Amino acid sequence: MSRIGKMPISIPSGVEINVAGQSVSVKGPKGTLTHVLAEPIAAKQEGSTLTVTRPNETREARSLHGMSRTMISNMIEGVTKGYSKKINIVGVGYKVAAKGKDLEFALGYSHPINFIADEGITFKIDSPTEITVVGINKQLVGETAAKIQKLRKVDPYKGKGLHLEGAHIRRKQGKTGKK
Repeated sequence: MSRIGKMPISIPSGVEINVAGQSVSVKGPKGTLTHVLAEPIAAKQEGSTLTVTRPNETREARSLHGMSRTMISNMIEGVTKGYSKKINIVGVGYKVAAKGKDLEFALGYSHPINFIADEGITFKIDSPTEITVVGINKQLVGETAAKIQKLRKVDPYKGKGLHLEGAHIRRKQGKTGKK
């Protein structure tokens, strides 16, 4: 049996969970999220805990069991605490500015790049070279951060570009390092 899937999920105070068939909706202080469970998986609420079960031991049911439990757990954490990812901008003249709720980047191209925020995503500009992507949906926060990073990939020789805070950037030596 899945070690992650069989663990019960504790529901904190201030969070309401509604299980209707395969649909699970979580409502908390930061917002509401909904997820539809895959067919063989079922969720059941008992007091202040939620358990995710599977009907049989087929390969498909086993693979979906732990993932479904983690998705619901991430939804609960999202509506209570939220998720954020910090992006650093490295390079001379590279910067970001807020334009309403969207972003405008200067990344060394001949034109500024406008980035439109998805619904449920907000940006905090800590400095002209640091952005924080904030939201309640973990998948959407990560996807938005990845889209921002694609605007200017990190150069392996000089380290210029956009990268997540704490990410290891593999640096290359260049021509002069071969002596």
